[in-house]
Amino acid sequence: MSDKDAGFTYIAKENLDTESSYRLLVGCVVPRPIAWITTLNEDGSVNAAPFSSYNYVCTSPPMLAINIATREGNEKDTAVNITARGEFVVNVVNAALMDEMHRSAANYPAGVSETAALGIRLLPSVLVQPPRVADSPIQMECRLDQKVVLGRGINTLYIGEVVGFHLSNEVYDGHRVDSRRIDPISRLGGPFYGTLGEVIHKPMLQRPPGGEGWIGAD
Repeated sequence: MSDKDAGFTYIAKENLDTESSYRLLVGCVVPRPIAWITTLNEDGSVNAAPFSSYNYVCTSPPMLAINIATREGNEKDTAVNITARGEFVVNVVNAALMDEMHRSAANYPAGVSETAALGIRLLPSVLVQPPRVADSPIQMECRLDQKVVLGRGINTLYIGEVVGFHLSNEVYDGHRVDSRRIDPISRLGGPFYGTLGEVIHKPMLQRPPGGEGWIGAD
């Protein structure tokens, strides 16, 4: 039976340009967590920009990876700043911060501080120079471990080691993070965001590190 007869559309990689690939991927890979990254510009001002091609990639030590594409052939300020200083902070975005985060995604001139333009409150970090977004419930201080140029060179994967976590007492009880209390925002395809929605409990069938949530746990 062909894809067409089965109710599918088949698209070969050879038939896709960059824009078409992007449109398909952001529509298929959903929901995506948002890394609201703060870095320091060359003059010391603070840059804040959201990226939704992001996830954790290692637990020992804890590491995050963010895929940053070029814009019209030029590196984005966040990529330039991470490469130059080797430090950044990932701030988790919740529903209360969605509008500020969304506005920070506008195409500001190079070197302009989104945090200053939008009045975003900041807190100093402990181990890295870029500050944290004060109203974010979780902030992760990171140092660049490696950068990997992907594909045709449009995208670069920035892998950072998390050297410090800042966890709001409203979402962390000293043992676990309560995802529902974070009220996180995720990125969908096109001009859409999503909330956490219904949370479904299913015991884990394989034992994760620490054993929490495992079907064999007490």
